Amino acid sequence: MASTQAAQGARVLVASNRGPVSYEVRDDGTLATKRGGGGVVSGLSAIGPDADALWVCSALSDGDREAVRRGVGEAGVRMLDIPADVHADAYNGIANSVLWFVHHMLYQTPLEPVFDAEFRRQWASYETYNRAFAEALAEEAGEGASVLVQDYHLCLVPGMLRELRPDLRIGHFSHTPWAPVEYFRMLPDDIQARLVEGMLGADRVAFLTWPWATAFQNCAGAVDPSRRHSAWPSGSPRFIEHLDKERSTRRTYIGVHGLGADAEFLQARSHEQDVEERMAALREEIGEGRKTIVRVDRTELSKNIVRGLLAYRQLLDDHPEWRERVVHVAFAYPSRQDLAVYREYTAEVQRLAEEINERYGTPGWKPVVLHVKDDFARSLAAYRLADVALVNPIRDGMNLVAKEVPVVSDEGCALVLSREAGAYEELGKDAIVVNPYDVIGTARALHEALTMAPGERAERTKRLAAAATALPPAQWFLDQLHALADAGPGSGKG
Repeated sequence: MASTQAAQGARVLVASNRGPVSYEVRDDGTLATKRGGGGVVSGLSAIGPDADALWVCSALSDGDREAVRRGVGEAGVRMLDIPADVHADAYNGIANSVLWFVHHMLYQTPLEPVFDAEFRRQWASYETYNRAFAEALAEEAGEGASVLVQDYHLCLVPGMLRELRPDLRIGHFSHTPWAPVEYFRMLPDDIQARLVEGMLGADRVAFLTWPWATAFQNCAGAVDPSRRHSAWPSGSPRFIEHLDKERSTRRTYIGVHGLGADAEFLQARSHEQDVEERMAALREEIGEGRKTIVRVDRTELSKNIVRGLLAYRQLLDDHPEWRERVVHVAFAYPSRQDLAVYREYTAEVQRLAEEINERYGTPGWKPVVLHVKDDFARSLAAYRLADVALVNPIRDGMNLVAKEVPVVSDEGCALVLSREAGAYEELGKDAIVVNPYDVIGTARALHEALTMAPGERAERTKRLAAAATALPPAQWFLDQLHALADAGPGSGKG
């Protein structure tokens, strides 16, 4: 592939499926702009307006595509108008229905996955989608620029971009877990190889925790046993040594950056008027003097909401003294409703909540308060009110809810935390840790959390909040940028 290089271009580039801004076509034909948030947005703002930064993202909606066609855009953002059918195949067909399922170990293996001709057709779209990003980055990047590629949607970009622009410093960050070898090897052999080779095009790949980083290293070695990795843990930088397209030895360094909560933002936002109003409404819905078990999740299969409800039902069976004295406030915001399996899961969450209310409820007590409409202010209100936070994912790259609740909690909150959440690595010693599949064990943990002495709960909350905010979003981004500067390009040559 021919080299493409911009003489004058951006010095820092971010690539992600979703960008920092989106557009909607109003009834009068004008475009409304909505700005997003998150760690990468905070990080880019931290490097300052003079950093020559560019964010490359995909046009996701009809409004986004119309903005691209009209040439409307934010400074520092390039939105790619990838054909809607190609994006749907790449995003829903491969990223969310295959890669997400592999890394979160969600398949019902007697029936799925099935890697047939339809999968291969969608995989071709995933390659096309990744190539569009690689070509845009190659076109926009200045000589020796740093490129931070985000997440499982863009696993092939580092390798493709390396061929186009070998002068660039390329990093890839995974916001999800990485599958263990035994699960990763369900993928067809050539697809495994393409994914690993794509990632190894980076000078540095980074993850939220060391278990996910180690899983990637193990998969890279299983796909090609000739690859050599550094002995670990040893205190020295981890790397994978491998051959590039020219059969030269290269090193891809491995790093970990445990994204933390933005304490300053959360504490300020959680005391604004709309949050106070929602707290009052929730208090009325919960009832006077009752304890609260709070969860806030998308209705994502990996979040394990159904087993959480089953554990709450088990608590009411095993400890009838909690009846009328506790309420489970469950916010389950719809996610990926264009996929049938997610619609069915959301319906099951609603059905089970209704069943618990019908079975145990009394005229003055509703055991489960379920909300399925996304409302950030209401989530913050629940954080402040929570006596217990239930975070029990089957598998999760990090889970920021586990970090946000202790930061916002008014009176201190006991955290019931799955050992399969990335946050367990940092918060486990001050949480009540559960096996996410064990409903009876989770019910016991909920009882332990509800009966925890106020002093102990307050002390644990302080330690949880300190750990949760150790690497705030802006620093998380800057740390990656600095580590990438140390790692490449060229320093990876063996």
